[in-house]
Amino acid sequence: MTLWLVRAGRHGEGESLALEHNLVLAGWEDAPALNQFSTRDELKAKLAEVYADEGTGTVTNWTGQLWTFAHRIQPGDLVALPLKSRAVVAIGRVEGAYEYRPDFDSRFKHVRPVKWLKEIARTEFDQDLLYSLGAFMTVCQIQRNQAEIRVKALLSGQPQPTSPQNDLSGADDAAQVDLQEYGRDQITAYISQKFKGHAMARLLEGVLRAQGYTVYRSPEGADGGIDLLAGQGALGFAAPRLGVQVKSGDGQADVKVVRELQGVLKDFGADQGLFLSWGGFNKAAYTEARKRFFNIRLWDSKDFVDALLSVYDQLDPELQAELPLKRIWTLVSEKQDG
Repeated sequence: MTLWLVRAGRHGEGESLALEHNLVLAGWEDAPALNQFSTRDELKAKLAEVYADEGTGTVTNWTGQLWTFAHRIQPGDLVALPLKSRAVVAIGRVEGAYEYRPDFDSRFKHVRPVKWLKEIARTEFDQDLLYSLGAFMTVCQIQRNQAEIRVKALLSGQPQPTSPQNDLSGADDAAQVDLQEYGRDQITAYISQKFKGHAMARLLEGVLRAQGYTVYRSPEGADGGIDLLAGQGALGFAAPRLGVQVKSGDGQADVKVVRELQGVLKDFGADQGLFLSWGGFNKAAYTEARKRFFNIRLWDSKDFVDALLSVYDQLDPELQAELPLKRIWTLVSEKQDG
């Protein structure tokens, strides 16, 4: 059994299709059916013809990824799909052979059937695994540092084998790593370690203040279901008036806590609710939140880091000192997928 990274579009545009239809997808919409080629060289020659404007290196790279998708991945192998829309990695098991489906979606004609087993919060992965899962490639094998064994442990809820946390040299299948994503994962891990419990509510308070809210933070202990109250204006009397609940643990919150937040908003005179669950939410919670779109927002660690980075320069200097960040520039990698 092998573990593979298979993305669903550069910006995650195929995530919903993949999860709803139990598939892993490859782009390259102009590439013909891959199962008509008996050798990698035949496929490469065709791709060079179809993508005549691309360089030799790019065509070689794409050939390797598409050949892997159609031939190297085997039924029974595990696949990891890091979601762009939420801070989770979907793990599935390949159920069948490659299929060419021009009738399915014009962007994603190359598919493999898969059974999705579990969505695991990114915060549950060690940093070196996140580094491998941050490869720019659409399709590649993940094998460094006993990756397959450790992902299987996460699936079963068992302790992971100890990993060499400082071994981040090289990426699987010689893939380049998305340094922006890797940097965000480092920030997320640091916040998870340094801002446990009530400190997470204090950090969110700082973000809301930077966004222009006047904020009241409940003291530690029983809070009646609300950690923060936030309103616009100098005294916080103006709308929108938010009731905020914060859950700093790695576990997914369920629909019950969303309904509980909904129930206490009126008690505090709040118009809308914000629920930050660091480990994310289960499917039922997201379904409930969609029904209450104009009343409640759910944030996972990704949403929170997005909000934090957008106002970091306006944070209180004491918070900046506790969470020291620096903006850097880096060269955008050569195109890795189609």
